[in-house]
This record gives sequence, structure tokens and C-alpha cells, in this order.
Amino acid sequence: MIKEFKIITNSGKETIRLGQSLGSLLTAGDVVGLVGELGSGKTWLTKGIALGLGVDPATVVTSPSFALVNEYEGRVTLYHIDVYRLGNVAEFISAGLEEYLYAGGVVVLEWADRWPEILPENSIRVELSIPNENERLIKFAAIHPRAVQIIESLRA
Repeated sequence: MIKEFKIITNSGKETIRLGQSLGSLLTAGDVVGLVGELGSGKTWLTKGIALGLGVDPATVVTSPSFALVNEYEGRVTLYHIDVYRLGNVAEFISAGLEEYLYAGGVVVLEWADRWPEILPENSIRVELSIPNENERLIKFAAIHPRAVQIIESLRA
């Protein structure tokens, strides 16, 4: 059964705080799949996840659009992957990105809706949308017991 909940943030700072709360709940092996149009807050949420994972606040977290993956060291390594520029699953695999899903860190994958079949069962899906200029509607969904536990803790 799918567990879901929604929340609205009203600023980049609120989105970062939500990400920080999420990051504080994540451990090695957890995967967060981000979905949302350009400018919807995926990177802001990831900045917060990095903080929640203990990444140094002075570290600049950016979307790895051209690098494909950025690594950040915290209490657990954060692998931030962006597949926007990739055309298909074969490119994802040939770039070696699939290995990060099982590398023992936390993975945040932007554009996770492109090939949902590549995501492990324990993934948390986070869909970000823009109801208006200042708001971000953020929907969390999970099926796997570990992922459900995370979003239930986040909701509490």
C-alpha cells in the first residue's frame, strides 16, 4: 500500500528546512527520487537533505546537471545525481550511475520519473510542483516499509 502526504513550503528556506528534516532521518542505502519541473525546488530540498546528513553547512550544494553526480561527505555520503541530460536507461547504466544506488550512501536522484524502474523498491518519491510564485507543493510517497517509516516520521 502506498503511503503519501503533502506539505506546502512558502520559501526556499522552508524547503531547505524540510529537506534537513528528511536528511536527518536517512541512513546508508536510502534513495530519494525527486520529480518536478525546472525551478520547483529540487536542489533546495537536496541542500536541506545534505545539512540533515551532516554535510558541512559551508559546502555549496549544486545540481550536478553536467557532472551527472556530486558527492558530499557527512555522517553518510550523499550522492546527488541529475539525469536531466541523459536520453535513456542505457546511458544511465553506461555512465555507471546505477552503481551509486547500491554504494552504501544516500542517493538523491533528480528527474526520477524518467525511468522509475531503475529505482530500488525502498525509494521515497518526492514530487515538487509550483502552485504559485512563492509556494512549493511537495508530495511524498513510499511503498517499502523503510521508506514508509521515514515519511511517517517526517510527517509527525
